[in-house]
Amino acid sequence: MKDIALPDQLPLRPPDTVMRLRRMGAAFPTRLSFLRTLMRALASDDVTVKRPVWEMSAEGYGHAVYTLRFGGYDYALVAVSTDLPPEMRTDRVIATAWDTAYVLYDGIPEQSEIDRIVASAPLQEAARFTARDLVLSRANKSVRLFDHVTDALKAGQQPDPQKIRDTGYLMRTTAVYGNGKFGIADRGHIAGRPGMGGPFMAEMLTVWLIRGFTHDLAEHVGGGTLARDAKRHLGIGNSTGLGMAPFLVNHPLLLDAWMQVRETAIARVRAIPSLDADQISRIYDLVIRAAQHIAEWEVPDEIAASRIATLRREWPEFAGTLTPEAMSTQRPIDQIIEGSIRWSIDTQELIAALMLEPFGDLVDGLTDCMATPFVPELDPTMACCDLKALISTDWAWACDVDYDAPEECAQFWYVSEEKLEPRLGNRHAEPGADRESPLDIGRQVKALSLDVPDDITPIGQFLAQHPQHRAATRRVQTMQRHPYAEIRDNLISETCLPIDILRCKLAFFGAAKFDPKSDRWTRITLAQGAPLFDELDNADDWWLPVASI
Repeated sequence: MKDIALPDQLPLRPPDTVMRLRRMGAAFPTRLSFLRTLMRALASDDVTVKRPVWEMSAEGYGHAVYTLRFGGYDYALVAVSTDLPPEMRTDRVIATAWDTAYVLYDGIPEQSEIDRIVASAPLQEAARFTARDLVLSRANKSVRLFDHVTDALKAGQQPDPQKIRDTGYLMRTTAVYGNGKFGIADRGHIAGRPGMGGPFMAEMLTVWLIRGFTHDLAEHVGGGTLARDAKRHLGIGNSTGLGMAPFLVNHPLLLDAWMQVRETAIARVRAIPSLDADQISRIYDLVIRAAQHIAEWEVPDEIAASRIATLRREWPEFAGTLTPEAMSTQRPIDQIIEGSIRWSIDTQELIAALMLEPFGDLVDGLTDCMATPFVPELDPTMACCDLKALISTDWAWACDVDYDAPEECAQFWYVSEEKLEPRLGNRHAEPGADRESPLDIGRQVKALSLDVPDDITPIGQFLAQHPQHRAATRRVQTMQRHPYAEIRDNLISETCLPIDILRCKLAFFGAAKFDPKSDRWTRITLAQGAPLFDELDNADDWWLPVASI
């Protein structure tokens, strides 16, 4: 058997640069994002979405079922729409009722199963589900836009394009639960199926189907047909808060896999020796699209608005450097990315994301490596001196911090007793630090570094006497083999902004138009610009969607 030659690539960007909160909080979606990966898989499998059930009142209350066959398996989305009193509509996790609720079902449900889901889905956490239920979700209307769209259709008109651009979705999900929650199927049940092996594929499929349902529901209530461009620009909104933030800390090998794939993709395109005319033209088109996207990106949050303003100011400067001479040099993309250091981190990361877009044949296969079956393991035979050397080499960012300084231990992570959701408290002003969740990775490793001896004692023997260092030891050993597994910042510092963690994860989902409501939660738009149910033949040209309406 012949060895398969791998594409050329330059060295990956160092983890000490990439894994900083500020840069992670500047992440943009790429063609490697999970929704993009899903759309390509659906297209390659010639998937057709059908709607065999539509039991909906004139006001838009009832249920619908969407079905598809994907990778040799049948799936169905059961969507339930209810009449929600305005005073009960909230995106907060304390909500107990929603405009709509959903289950992604394994197979084609019989009537008895549809009846079960219609009764249980609106109850969400208060109900119990079965292993045939793969994903559980709920969503609320963007009431002003939904009403505007339906009123326009009732009048025989199309909705105001500016209103669609301003909001970008008819509904926003407040949860998309998978992997065994409330009795639904564990990920392992479907992970081996074609198309479902990547991270969050079932959840992304659910989101895309929900988005199509919101279009159908608006058309049903309005009694008219939305223009395709309008529907394409109407994604599905999402509200995401602190509940998602610890995920990347608690899944270090998954974080490493995602980051390694993205950084390897960037390293590959940087190694491209030269560009042809079509590739250059494509890059120019994407630069224009990105400019329009950030021009349309309006948020009230002061920090985010300031960063967007910087992007808008710097983007024309960047565009001006892409002269025919610059695009005709040797390794032009490497030159572009190297030169981007003159601009802000946000502009640097947008440039890196853009440069992946024209080269799917070079990078798309890497998405097969974004899921990992492995978990962190502890090696008790390692000598303590070797562990101490690893800390000295890789963990200066953690050990150089004075965790006794009030500003460096100002926050603590905990789990809310009421909702069993992660929260962040002020250590110096709020009770609860005695129940702190162990997300203070840097502080743990520094404590380990002060206690571990610099000798050949096996680490297992040391841990027998100091079991409090077991978790930190595992993290240090893990990062030796997985250099992108750690967020290299103090997660209990007063300067830690959870929104940076959220944005990093959501960008991998494929989110855009980040709209922070504080440093702890954000609204986003998913699947904006994505193909409609009958457009999968054109599944992969919707990076940073812009309004065409």
